[in-house]
Amino acid sequence: MNKGSCLCGAVQYQLEGPLRPSVACHCTQCRKTSGHYWSATQVPTEKFTITKDDGLKWFRSSDTARRGFCTDCGSSMFWQLDGEDATSVASGTLDGPTGITTEQHIFVADKGDYYDIEEGVEKVAQY
Repeated sequence: MNKGSCLCGAVQYQLEGPLRPSVACHCTQCRKTSGHYWSATQVPTEKFTITKDDGLKWFRSSDTARRGFCTDCGSSMFWQLDGEDATSVASGTLDGPTGITTEQHIFVADKGDYYDIEEGVEKVAQY
């Protein structure tokens, strides 16, 4: 069982089972919502439980996906693609050691010009 929360604790969750390695997304939406690129693990939605939702708000960020964030502290936390039975969870919101590593960088063609991506991790121009 893995647990996590937003910065202020108004949104808390738990994840059951193994976590997918983190995937770093460099698309414009992810950079705008996080202030940099967004890195997330993922679990089947039935293994994702919100245990406290005092500040949780879902934002429809496109015609095909929504993002969950905390209205109190502004933490960007979740991403769900319509019709997919999975929830992406911001890796940085997990409590304690996670045991996961970054497996892939996606939408690198859209990355910001102010940073470089480390060597040794798969890079995908578009996804």
